[in-house]
Amino acid sequence: MTSGPADDGARRAQGSMLVLLGLGCQQVGAALAVLVFPAAGPVGMVALRLVLSAGVLWALVRPRVRGLSARSWGVAAGYGLVLAGMNIAFYLALDRLPLGTTVTLEILGPITLSVLASRRWLSALWAGTAFAGVAMIGWDPATELDPVGVVFALLAAALWAAYIMMTRRTGQEFTGLIGLTLGMTVGGLAVAPVAIVTSGSALFQPHILLIGLGVALLSSTVPYALEMLALRRLPPSAFAILLALAPAIAAGAGFLLLGQQLSVHALLGMGLVVVAAMGSVRG
Repeated sequence: MTSGPADDGARRAQGSMLVLLGLGCQQVGAALAVLVFPAAGPVGMVALRLVLSAGVLWALVRPRVRGLSARSWGVAAGYGLVLAGMNIAFYLALDRLPLGTTVTLEILGPITLSVLASRRWLSALWAGTAFAGVAMIGWDPATELDPVGVVFALLAAALWAAYIMMTRRTGQEFTGLIGLTLGMTVGGLAVAPVAIVTSGSALFQPHILLIGLGVALLSSTVPYALEMLALRRLPPSAFAILLALAPAIAAGAGFLLLGQQLSVHALLGMGLVVVAAMGSVRG
């Protein structure tokens, strides 16, 4: 029995809502992480995010790993390493750039992916509109960008595009959230030794662990689970364009939680991004 247009539309609508909810949680978690960078450091926060998220997922999912094929382990490991690299690059950029600017530059990865993955000219039009908005936000004349932060943000952009494809591959390889649990574990184990060396005993202070747990739930466990579920309902091109809402959401979180001001130039750019995202979802 095949699904009809109404069923496909409902699945896409569900996927869109999952992506938006995940973006909101992720940006609030990123703003919270910035507040503890002086104590734990960017890499330390990534380690706390991944390790604590993996612990929560193991308690909830309780995946059975016996009997998994080498291919399945390879998919989970690849997903986890891309996840870890993306988060490290993002936090290193966030340590040097405002939240809205960092996410604006990072979104170039999914936008590029959407153009490469789509075969429709209309998708390229929405991607171009989103890129124009991203350019206005990222190159605001009122903002001086740290060049090292820009490099890290662009690296995060490339890894975000890879993450989208690896998330889809992991969702196809595993049922439920098993792939997410295993990938998060691999990523956490890969980053933990570096975090211990760079951050030391600060990572184990009770208040840092508590904040780390909050960041883990908001920035990793909840949004990545929602995105994996969303990618079972949306094609990668539509998913990538929908993520163009991330700069506006991030700038809002930065303004409300971190006191980062928004210029008229940036607001106009965000408007273009929002229009592009809405057009993509409608199409």
